[in-house]
Amino acid sequence: MISNIKIKKISTLKFAEIILLLLVWIVLIAAPVLFNGNKSLDWQDFLNPMETIIPLFFIFLINRFILVPQLLFNKRRFFYLISVVGLIAVFTFGSFFFYAKLVDNRPPHEINNQLLPPPPPNQTGNRFLPPMEQPRRPIPPFANLLIFSFLLIGFDTGLRVSFRLAETENAKAKLEKENVGTQLAFLRNQVSPHFFMNTLNNIHSLIDFDAEEAKESIIRLSKLMRHLLYDSEIEKIPIRKEFDFIENYVDLMKLRFSDKVKITLQLPTQLSDKTIPPLLFTSYLENAFKHGISYQYPSFINIIFAITSNELTFEVRNSNTTTEKNEEQSGIGIENSRKRLDLIYGDSYLLKIEDKKDEYTVNLTIPL
Repeated sequence: MISNIKIKKISTLKFAEIILLLLVWIVLIAAPVLFNGNKSLDWQDFLNPMETIIPLFFIFLINRFILVPQLLFNKRRFFYLISVVGLIAVFTFGSFFFYAKLVDNRPPHEINNQLLPPPPPNQTGNRFLPPMEQPRRPIPPFANLLIFSFLLIGFDTGLRVSFRLAETENAKAKLEKENVGTQLAFLRNQVSPHFFMNTLNNIHSLIDFDAEEAKESIIRLSKLMRHLLYDSEIEKIPIRKEFDFIENYVDLMKLRFSDKVKITLQLPTQLSDKTIPPLLFTSYLENAFKHGISYQYPSFINIIFAITSNELTFEVRNSNTTTEKNEEQSGIGIENSRKRLDLIYGDSYLLKIEDKKDEYTVNLTIPL
């Protein structure tokens, strides 16, 4: 159980990095078996490569856990390059002197047997072969160390940098997602008090001249507040719930105005079982009722919803009778709604606003 928890804590990228490094070291250690040329192996075939692998392992550890995090990741690239070259040089010279001392202490016949194995006899039994066919001397350990050090350091550093960039991108994407969620919650909560304040003003205007209508308004308001308090906190709600909210809101607005104001609401009769984010249309409806109603001239507000298999279209048209608009207050809700649409849908929605002399139109299409 504990091991499973630890594995879950390791990111997928880190796990992949560890697997790649293990494969590289397995290949290096198993090289005598993988490239033995079908000859018989003994323990000496495994011990001889250790003269290169052991110092190579220390170079790898110093580079991965000291030089890369302390120098390269701290943008001290020049010092990192100098340190890597110096590190490889120190181990290579150390291996060279160790190898030279080891050769000097061995009897001449052992040195000859190690460095220059006798050539196989030719068909005539003569062991002397032409120069091009003479067996080559094996590469000394210090030369192998120098070559493999640069190869391993290059591979490990490139791997470390690549996975670090990938982790940085993942962390950035996660942070952006959290910021989007925070912004959405802020914008959604900013819409709700704005709408609530306007609705309370409507009810206040009804109390003085029609108590029964004021009571009806309070009942409808309770339904609206239930939607604002509970349904608005959900990421997506059924379309039916949002339409019920809009219907209650429009009915509440109708109680306030006389017959001179023509208010129509068209909702689809057949509703799909798809969901949408809550309160997407509230700011546009508020704006229509705030600036589309006149007590001196005939005015209208037409609200139309249409649903296809993969789109929802919302259109609100209202008379443009207000001569002076408070841009600071009326523009906040519209701008926040646009920001919210950008965060949710990106470029997949269509919003068109026409502000003409006598008519104001909002047309919004969102994917389902």
